[in-house]
Amino acid sequence: MLRIIRIFLAVLFCLGITALFLDFSGFLPKYIGWMAKVQFLPAVMATSFVIVAVILVFTLLFGRWYCSVVCPLGVMQDGFNFVARIVKKNRFHYVKENKWVRYTVLALFVLLTIVGLNGVAILVAPYSAYGRIVANLMQPLYLKINNLLAAAAERKGSYDFYAVDIWLKSSVSLAVAVATVVVVGFLALRRGRTWCNTVCPVGTVLGLVSRFSIFRPVIDADKCKNCRKCEKNCKASCIDIENHRIDYSRCVSCMDCISKCKFDALHYKAGRFTLKNDDGKVDEDKRKFLITTAVLGSTALLSAQEKKIDGGLAAVEQKQVPTRGVPLKPAGSRSLKNFSTRCTGCQLCVTECPNHVLRPSKKLDTMLQPEMSFERGFCRPECTRCGEVCPSGAIRPVTREEKSNIRIGIAILVKDRCLPYTENVKCGNCARHCPSDAIVMIPKEKGSDPGLPMTILVPQVVEERCIGCGACEYLCPSRPFSAIYVNGYERHRE
Repeated sequence: MLRIIRIFLAVLFCLGITALFLDFSGFLPKYIGWMAKVQFLPAVMATSFVIVAVILVFTLLFGRWYCSVVCPLGVMQDGFNFVARIVKKNRFHYVKENKWVRYTVLALFVLLTIVGLNGVAILVAPYSAYGRIVANLMQPLYLKINNLLAAAAERKGSYDFYAVDIWLKSSVSLAVAVATVVVVGFLALRRGRTWCNTVCPVGTVLGLVSRFSIFRPVIDADKCKNCRKCEKNCKASCIDIENHRIDYSRCVSCMDCISKCKFDALHYKAGRFTLKNDDGKVDEDKRKFLITTAVLGSTALLSAQEKKIDGGLAAVEQKQVPTRGVPLKPAGSRSLKNFSTRCTGCQLCVTECPNHVLRPSKKLDTMLQPEMSFERGFCRPECTRCGEVCPSGAIRPVTREEKSNIRIGIAILVKDRCLPYTENVKCGNCARHCPSDAIVMIPKEKGSDPGLPMTILVPQVVEERCIGCGACEYLCPSRPFSAIYVNGYERHRE
């Protein structure tokens, strides 16, 4: 029964997280957005102490249930294991814990986070890795099916579905997603939960806590017949039936071993905690547990490829991304430092952005973390979806009124590209569409061309009004670069 409950909850969480990344309507985050917020690493980055405490307490009580139920990458590995089991049963055996690799990866993860290289560290973050897989590999197929349904419904006179753009947001993110699937899938098919128990930093941290779990699978040596059925079906390779021991730091509480035992020798019950091993010697790992946990907790707290094609019936030259002195981050992220420190690169905000403004970064220090650009749309002042779905606190929720008063950047005019300046023609596209009236049209300087039959008006930016939404950059007809572009602020202003 415990195994059935675990599988039911795991499928529920995995489907919910997947649906969040596939959804483009903004409907699901209102109801199941909490599933993303209870992920361990985003909760740490968001300093959601209550969520982190609940996860650690449940781990201390029931073992690493989080890895088998809540973590979508862990559930995905179980899916690979299910497929592999069809081909070959009883394929596992006990493997001694590889402490050197396990703790080295964790130490590197913490170190990279502290020095600001979050873009590299988040490559092994489980929730973020799964988000990239769904966003880059599954969502395009999902959108294609949606568009086919929209076309079929339109022919029937129904508009229950609507077509959406399908575009490659980042070739780097796509490559990382493919590599993650290949590596995680290979390890799962060959060695079960190797990724969880060797590479994953969350698995390592929870493994330190689960060593002291109260409820755990316990082997009754008197009843055990040494048939090794439990050991051969343990995907964590943590059951040493020779010595009737279980490595609880790697056990993910999947209950598979209990369901396989035919002699009633395995039970999930309260175990007795001791600092000593079976040989009577003090376990130094347990002795160092509190110190290690404190260090990890404190350090953790310190812590697309763009498709630039404009729509329309005529062939239009592709816009190119301007060089920004300071990258743009969404309203609610407060500052570049706050954003880069907290963002886990899960790309949920990228998939949810209805204006196609967010896309993964390619820079080494912020790799796969979202940044803003306006080749496909602009950041509408009334849209606050990215802050509503962000689980890590990198983008804080803001109201529409608050967003309209937050200045994330400043529009900069390049006169050498502006049509009224270079071609002496009327334009004013940027001023007409600016939602904050930050661009005004003024007469062109006298003497520039006295033969003109009319007064040419040119744009001028009123810095105090500009909020950096990018409407001017997006709608500027100049090609290949817009004559006006937005440069970000290190710290957002009001």
